[in-house]
Amino acid sequence: MKVLAIIQARMGSTRFPAKIMAELCEMPMIEVLLRRLQRAKLLDQIVVATTTESSDDVLCEWLKNNNIEYFRGSENDVLERFYHCARVYQPNVIVRITADDPLKDPGIIDQAISDFISFVDVDYYSNTLRPTFPEGLDIELFTFEALQRAHECAVLASEREHVTPFIWKHPAKFSIKGFEMQPDLSQWRWTVDKPADLIFIQSVMGVLNNDIYASYRNVIDVICKHPELSTINSGTVRNEGYLNSLVSENSSEQ
Repeated sequence: MKVLAIIQARMGSTRFPAKIMAELCEMPMIEVLLRRLQRAKLLDQIVVATTTESSDDVLCEWLKNNNIEYFRGSENDVLERFYHCARVYQPNVIVRITADDPLKDPGIIDQAISDFISFVDVDYYSNTLRPTFPEGLDIELFTFEALQRAHECAVLASEREHVTPFIWKHPAKFSIKGFEMQPDLSQWRWTVDKPADLIFIQSVMGVLNNDIYASYRNVIDVICKHPELSTINSGTVRNEGYLNSLVSENSSEQ
């Protein structure tokens, strides 16, 4: 049973270009993420799936210099990028990671992997089906076979740009299962999509003395003690990128 984390990353973000290389805790943000993921005991391998665009050459050079595995594929068809990346590394289980979530927690990842491996005939496991975790702690696991079927069948741009919608939109075709946390903290935003998001993460980590291995529970404690920090990046709709894709899709059909 091989478990592979695929991190989707690119320098060409429209809302916050080169955000993955922005400084966080005196290092590139993607390095914080990678160091945290490397503490997940049940991940067998980590690979960064980026694009063939020239703008990502600098990212690939950094990854190469830091001995991080990477794969280059389509910029906009991220489902295709994931599938061809997975074909190279041949995992049984894939953990989808987005590079703009530097606070991904290895403990949550390990628990999700342990759960997923224990299930019988589950294709997809996630805490996003009914969001209760802060945005930025999202975790999705799926089998290689489910990814392959999605790649073969998905047609809509929103299904190909965001990798997993074809799976979770078709519960009759795939066995899907979710997990939640209490209390519901889905209104909290720990992802980096805009400059204000990075300022928020930097501020939280500053309170934590830039401890890049602080657990998500430590971050919760900081926000509970300093609720004013959450106002720094408030006002953005959760999953804004996917919702924008749906709007574009609907507009093109009219």
